[in-house]
Amino acid sequence: MHHFNRIGGVLVAENVNLEALADAVGTPFYIYSDATLRRHVRVFKEAFEGADALVAYSVKANSNLAVLEVMREEGAGADVVSGGELKRAIKAGMSPDTIVFSGVGKTRAEMAEALDAGIFQFNVESEAELDALNEVALSKSARAAIAFRINPDVAAGGHEKISTGKAEDKFGVNWEAAHALYAKAAALKGVDPVGVDFHIGSQISDLAPFESALVRVSEIIAALRADGRIISRLDVGGGLGVPYGDRPAPPEPKAYAELVRRMTAPLGVKLIFEPGRMIAANAGILVSRVLYVKEGAAKKFLILDAGMNDLIRPALYDAFHAIEPIRERDGAAQTYDIVGPVCETSDRFAKARALPPVKAGDLVAIMTAGAYGASLASEYNTRPLAAEVMARGNQYAVIRRRPSFEEMVARESGGGWTTIQG
Repeated sequence: MHHFNRIGGVLVAENVNLEALADAVGTPFYIYSDATLRRHVRVFKEAFEGADALVAYSVKANSNLAVLEVMREEGAGADVVSGGELKRAIKAGMSPDTIVFSGVGKTRAEMAEALDAGIFQFNVESEAELDALNEVALSKSARAAIAFRINPDVAAGGHEKISTGKAEDKFGVNWEAAHALYAKAAALKGVDPVGVDFHIGSQISDLAPFESALVRVSEIIAALRADGRIISRLDVGGGLGVPYGDRPAPPEPKAYAELVRRMTAPLGVKLIFEPGRMIAANAGILVSRVLYVKEGAAKKFLILDAGMNDLIRPALYDAFHAIEPIRERDGAAQTYDIVGPVCETSDRFAKARALPPVKAGDLVAIMTAGAYGASLASEYNTRPLAAEVMARGNQYAVIRRRPSFEEMVARESGGGWTTIQG
């Protein structure tokens, strides 16, 4: 469910008219619905009501501070994968003891910063990382709570580039190596191996992969406990998909919760979840203006003022996003390739998409763009990042303004040469 509807034939975000907003802030822009973000967090938390659980919102999905503040207000923590995301979560007011640090390439400086902050847990993804974290913790007379990210060798995800739990993926440690790694960690003074973590992919559309992974991870926990390890936490990651419009709707959080509860109840562990897409995706759209309607030799193109630098998912994953005119149009549907202005053939949002007749100057909405939209954006072709806006009832706030050219180049240097000796 989301709060993008029509009033008088015009698309609104909650009660904010998107035609009027486009005139006020310019295009392209992202707009998020405060009510949708809050509803999605609440639905997920309610599904696990009564369980000992930490909902750690996956910051990478949408890292805008205003979005993180909503997460904090709704009682969520954060799953971060960089020092910058850690800083964002703390700046948004999240308590460090609700923050989990994931990712395969944590630097020693990031580890030190997270230890100083007092985060809840590190999800360790290699033996080399374990050694580095132990050294950093000892240098601070600290002890880091850790869970190894176990790779259960389960295929999942809507695209090979967002599958993260197979043996050949870069994430996690081989499940067969768990015994030796936990034994090593137990002998170290700077870490405390308290949990097990797994994350098998993103945009998962059925529960079978979760069940397969939980079976394997439950067996691993039982074996570790037989070795004398005290395992009190299980981080089950994220990955539950959302309906983008081109496939059947994924399972509801309630069904997902029933599966996880049933399979983890015998373990007696604190559960940690890392939802991102399912909270943010349907809470945001990208609004763009049609620059030109181009009649090609074999097809018709809609050329938008938004490009792949603003929303790269279709170019990166062949991802489907529903696209709608902001104002309803009459007339027989026409077929368009919907593209952006970036000088790349892959700068295309949709191929052979049927829409009502659209003309230059019209506004369109690229739906389900609240996750992995703005957070993956770039300034390629020296195009400024799209503005980000939050709707709340009949009000809006610009939560990230569009940068000027001067701001875009301010960090670049025209000289200042330095010689390195040696």
